[in-house]
Amino acid sequence: MTRRSHMDRRALFATGAAAALLAATGVSVQASPSRKGRLRAALSGASRTDRFDARQDHGLFMQVAMAGAVFDTLTEVAADGTLHGELSTAWEGDARAQVWTLTLRDDVDFHDGTRFAAQDVVASFDLHRDTLLADVARVAVLDARRVLVELHRGDPDFPYRLSDPRLVMYPSRNIAEAMRDGIGTGLYRVQRFQPGRHFLGARVAHHYKDGRAGWFDTVELVALSSSAVRAEALRDNYVDAAELSDTADLADLSGITLLPETHAMTAAVSQGLALPAQTGRRWPLDNLRAAERWWMA
Repeated sequence: MTRRSHMDRRALFATGAAAALLAATGVSVQASPSRKGRLRAALSGASRTDRFDARQDHGLFMQVAMAGAVFDTLTEVAADGTLHGELSTAWEGDARAQVWTLTLRDDVDFHDGTRFAAQDVVASFDLHRDTLLADVARVAVLDARRVLVELHRGDPDFPYRLSDPRLVMYPSRNIAEAMRDGIGTGLYRVQRFQPGRHFLGARVAHHYKDGRAGWFDTVELVALSSSAVRAEALRDNYVDAAELSDTADLADLSGITLLPETHAMTAAVSQGLALPAQTGRRWPLDNLRAAERWWMA
């Protein structure tokens, strides 16, 4: 496909995302975020074998759907690079940084209505004991809101590692179902999911991040493997954001913002979106968290 290849709209609409991609997004400019609108993004890296399984080697499509919408991690890296608590409110290590005590939020529910607790951390960690958490010697429940983690050797960066988007938290009693249907604690509940093609998430009615994040009513992700097609979708206002690493397919840059910057772009977004004063650069699309941090302009 050439750089100026045209989008096959019938093929795009076959993903089931037609209604969302045609939805209007024109709203008045505002200085502060408010709850409304739909984020529509065209991303690559999707596969027909995709599941909400953090052990899979996911592309950007599933990374944004999982870490940026449906699930939470224990800590998160803010846009300024500092570490903040997400499902964990505090962490404390011993003098050798080898034994850590994690304190958890007490106001978090999974999308199936079950309350998030310490046992969910243990079960979620166990999924990665041979990979990401191979240096973990022991994980134990101290009580419903505290977890003890002992490492084979000290690591002062352990709390930072907990922000890895693969270390999402699952409900311990039904992990298989959560991986199949996408049951997390994130701001968006799965409404429709077609592996390798399409994701639609709806904002949770009541969430512990209310008033701080999660400004879109819905989040729509469409998988498009061609960068030229993603660029055309953005140019023609079929999407609000597109994963791109080159401006060649955009031609006219009016009304388009390049992120994180022109010389190291990973995405292009319509100026119909409002962005925070600072966006994270650790991963694409504001540390994968565009769905929770951005809003409609």
